[in-house]
Amino acid sequence: MFQVRIHGRGGQGVVTGAEMLSVAAFLEGEYAQAFPSFGSERTGAPVVAFCRIDRKEIRLREPIIEPDALIIQDPTLLHQVDVFAGVKRDGYILINTNRSFDELGIGELLRGWHPEHLCTVAATELALKHVGRAVPNVPLLGGFAAISGILGLESVIAAIRRRFSGKIAEGNVAAASEAYGIVKAEMKEASAHA
Repeated sequence: MFQVRIHGRGGQGVVTGAEMLSVAAFLEGEYAQAFPSFGSERTGAPVVAFCRIDRKEIRLREPIIEPDALIIQDPTLLHQVDVFAGVKRDGYILINTNRSFDELGIGELLRGWHPEHLCTVAATELALKHVGRAVPNVPLLGGFAAISGILGLESVIAAIRRRFSGKIAEGNVAAASEAYGIVKAEMKEASAHA
């Protein structure tokens, strides 16, 4: 079973992102489950959502304590919430930012991790560019497909088109596709330096 925990703030599409991730997995013939965990349900409050993907039926229902991957939609949470709690040392970490891990103040924490499992992508900027709204969830799904290899970009695009229509769908497809390309290039560079 592959488990993903998504951290963000209310209004950033954290729950929608987890749902679309599960739909993309379902479209690839996997079993999938997505659900949120709310503390305070107001815009800007920390929100966590979870997604499980497996080849067999998923019976677990509790929150994900030891994720295989973290998607962090809001880098301001890095020093406010213990987003790294329980993450496996060979896990994947994708953060919505154009800053490096050292610039974010977490470089030392991540020393010794697989560099090709650690990536940043300016998802909010991509969302603004392609959709006109500062909602980073969809570009991060494209980035997640690239970094993890768990899902194909085609499945993410199909999930986007199931959720949205018209110009919004196509803008989100463009944002996810661009994020996918950026993360693939970043991973290639990380592998070359490893």
